[in-house]
Amino acid sequence: MLRTRHVTSYIKEILITQLGFVTFPSNSRTLTTSACNVYLQEALLQMALLGPQIKFEGYNAILNECVNQRATREGQRVHAHMIKTDYLPSVFLRTRLIVLYTKCESLGDARRVLDEMPERNVVSWTAMISAYSQKGYASEALTLFLHMLRSGTKPNEFTFATVLTSCTGSPGFVLGRQIHSLIIKSDYESHVFVGSSLLDMYAKAGKIHEAHDVFKCMPERDVVSCTAIISGYAQLGFDEEALGLFRQLQKEGMESNYVTYASVLTALSGLAALDHGKQVHNHVLRAEIPSFVVLQNSLIDMYSKCGNLTYSRRIFNTMPVRTVISWNAMLVGYSKHGMGREVLDLFTLMREENKIKPDSVTILAVLSGCSHGGLEDRGLDIFNDMASGKLGVEPEIEHYGCVVDLLGRAGRVEEAFKFINEMPFEPTAAIWGSLLGACRVHSNADVGEFVGRRLLEVEPGNAGNYVILSNLYASVGRWEDVRSLRDLMLKKAVIKEPGRSWIELDQILHTFHASDRCHPRREEIFAKVKELSIEFKEVGYVPDLSCVLYDVDDEQKEKILQGHSEKLALTFGLIATPEGVPIRIIKNLRICVDCHNFAKLISKIYGREVSLRDKNRFHQIIGGRCTCGDYW
Repeated sequence: MLRTRHVTSYIKEILITQLGFVTFPSNSRTLTTSACNVYLQEALLQMALLGPQIKFEGYNAILNECVNQRATREGQRVHAHMIKTDYLPSVFLRTRLIVLYTKCESLGDARRVLDEMPERNVVSWTAMISAYSQKGYASEALTLFLHMLRSGTKPNEFTFATVLTSCTGSPGFVLGRQIHSLIIKSDYESHVFVGSSLLDMYAKAGKIHEAHDVFKCMPERDVVSCTAIISGYAQLGFDEEALGLFRQLQKEGMESNYVTYASVLTALSGLAALDHGKQVHNHVLRAEIPSFVVLQNSLIDMYSKCGNLTYSRRIFNTMPVRTVISWNAMLVGYSKHGMGREVLDLFTLMREENKIKPDSVTILAVLSGCSHGGLEDRGLDIFNDMASGKLGVEPEIEHYGCVVDLLGRAGRVEEAFKFINEMPFEPTAAIWGSLLGACRVHSNADVGEFVGRRLLEVEPGNAGNYVILSNLYASVGRWEDVRSLRDLMLKKAVIKEPGRSWIELDQILHTFHASDRCHPRREEIFAKVKELSIEFKEVGYVPDLSCVLYDVDDEQKEKILQGHSEKLALTFGLIATPEGVPIRIIKNLRICVDCHNFAKLISKIYGREVSLRDKNRFHQIIGGRCTCGDYW
């Protein structure tokens, strides 16, 4: 109380004796909230008593304190006092009012102040543009920027850096390119803030090469710009490039922060580079980088995508604060591994804690976990709870797709088909594709043919659809239809995306393509694949030739199968690692049935645990048995 009385008497004395000159103590922000509020209220009282005698310095000091305390009502009283006393505030004070209102979430009031200003400067315009950008009002920010240009006010580096963050989507990106031209003309391209915003804009638009060009031209780089380019590569799936750039910048002396490491971990998640991920984790611990939640979420995601859920859960359990993203990352990890029981247990814990509410992604992860874990009835109960409003999440098309997958995986193909026809949404290609996959696994040619033909109409250029439908025809002996489908692929010039698999050994990524002849040990690998094929045939292995869509003889088809990237990576892992060491493979596409069988035999005969992550999920194979139950 003594401190508060001292401050109150201080402000009163200054206001009265100097007719409006207010100087708030520099350490006023260290006071308790109640003391600061008393202080501000006393200042406002003295302002009212002084009436028109208060001058610029007094208004400025009180407005600054209102900004510091995010005091909306008090700021409005200052603004009203100016109007009532016919005080004509300077551009500076009007700009302080804009800042006050934007800090207090009153964008409408801030805009009215700007519109009523008889004179504006670049700071006034930039303050309002910045507020719109930060609150996600991209269209308003860009429109106001154009008004600023038409007014004749020249933007500065802060204006450019701010407005570029609103250049999202196709229309925004077009305007962003034009702003880039203006930046070059205004000679601001070399400014670190502007450069960082430029490369971030290009990266978010998927123009990573343009982003890198901007980065290379920056005369000065800080941790923000370095992190932005690494994050750009990682977010777009250029994982190896992101990792290579991180290493290069580290050699150049780049200082990394928690956001940098989070971006690198995203790249390592895509590569499933567990050894690299552990190394980065150790570096974070040694550097004593604060455990920000975004970094911990990235670690959870990295370990789960690298097949180590034990580490993921350990980090999750030790988090002092969890966001919905933390819960979702752990749920998705369990789901991708087919651990349905663990998904349900964690979801139950989330609801019992009742600190974080589930969102759309949460329910997707839970439904997917039930699907992959063989818990279709429990999954249907959860979907019905969501549809009835019990979970506080509105069902979206993706949730309906999960139910179709769940029913199809359980063999309830006819029920899944009926569910699609009764959905309130138009079925997407992904939903039809999920049902087609179920028809193939459960040999339901009648529904499968209808779904397949429908899918070819919706996505005529997706080679995967032709592959699944062809496999369905082959499974029921309809070879003429298989040939017709292959001819249709040739006619439409449908090309299957090249398969790519990789394995990490001693922190070196070994990448393989189909029939790859680039690896230093290629001859040894191909010889071993042939040897394994012969050995496996002796225990009943029959190559699944339906996985080859080329119109060639069976011998050539078998040769093509032997060159699949998964087999090359698996075989290399078998000959390059000691006995008993798990083999971890990642594939950019869905693993084919033949390679899946090949991996199961390697696990069974050689006693190896095989962890194979494809586009859809994890395949954890132990003793010849896979967690996917031969359905993925």
